[in-house]
Amino acid sequence: MTIDAFRRLALSLPEAVEVGHMGHPDFRVGGKIFATLGYPDAGWGMVKLTLDQQEAFASAEPDVFQPIKGAWGRNGATNVRLRPARAKSLRVAMAAAWSNVAPRALRERASG
Repeated sequence: MTIDAFRRLALSLPEAVEVGHMGHPDFRVGGKIFATLGYPDAGWGMVKLTLDQQEAFASAEPDVFQPIKGAWGRNGATNVRLRPARAKSLRVAMAAAWSNVAPRALRERASG
């Protein structure tokens, strides 16, 4: 997974926009962050998951998905190591992160 591929994947979700935050690109829907790039460095991204989702992804692919240390991680912030990440699993994680913060009406429209 490259930085550009992560960005394209995030921006492919309904009404997702890219905004800068604390010197890093982040991706938002309805004004809420669901993913970021560049933390802790350029080789990483982050998706905002529930704790159950975080556990499932981190257990299935521990070389890709890791809880962020500290309070953010205990609230579901999950680092994504870009190099070994595969598009298929990241697409699922990114969609979950988007759904976790998207406005209900938008989630309902997007699900058809």
